[in-house]
Amino acid sequence: MRLFYQEWGFSGDREAYFDSRNAFIDQVLQRRKGIPVSLGSLLLYLGHKLGFPLNGISFPTQFLLSLNWSGERPIYLNPFNGEIVSQHTLQAWLVGHKGPLAKLKPQHLQSVDNPTIIGRWLALLKSALLREERYTLALRCTDLALTFVPDDPYEIRDRGFIYQQLQCHQIAISDYQYFIEHCPNDPAAELLKTQVNALSHDSQVTLH
Repeated sequence: MRLFYQEWGFSGDREAYFDSRNAFIDQVLQRRKGIPVSLGSLLLYLGHKLGFPLNGISFPTQFLLSLNWSGERPIYLNPFNGEIVSQHTLQAWLVGHKGPLAKLKPQHLQSVDNPTIIGRWLALLKSALLREERYTLALRCTDLALTFVPDDPYEIRDRGFIYQQLQCHQIAISDYQYFIEHCPNDPAAELLKTQVNALSHDSQVTLH
């Protein structure tokens, strides 16, 4: 950890956390700044090359690492700053995220596989690109995510939003309708019904 954070100078970007440069691995390597999932992915790669028993954890509030020496309790690491995180702190993070009744459970600290890590990274990268209105790149993130979960209605809903921004209204309508059909009780479904009607009307006006 000293090598990565002190000698090499990697750190979490506190000033521009949601900047997409913090998710693009090549730019993280160049700038020495990132977010937990990008910094954690680099540490996982280095750890595995060096033989350290590091694993990724998709904790609800942020990506974590666990160091699992044989016969010892796991050590949880925050890749944003390289610090050890106690279970008391993890419980506090969970309460802040989910409410006062939230309880830290073993499943919150389970190791995850590479596709899960990639999925979390893609979600954060897509979110950053949407904030920056870089819709073409955001669409590529969604398309890649759908190769892992091809029927995910929430990913398809997000793709519909991106297509709408790109003025591809018919494809957006199709994606919104898929979400409405598969998640009829989601509060967003009613809003999307209104959006579908508006887009359909706009398309008819354009055709005439």
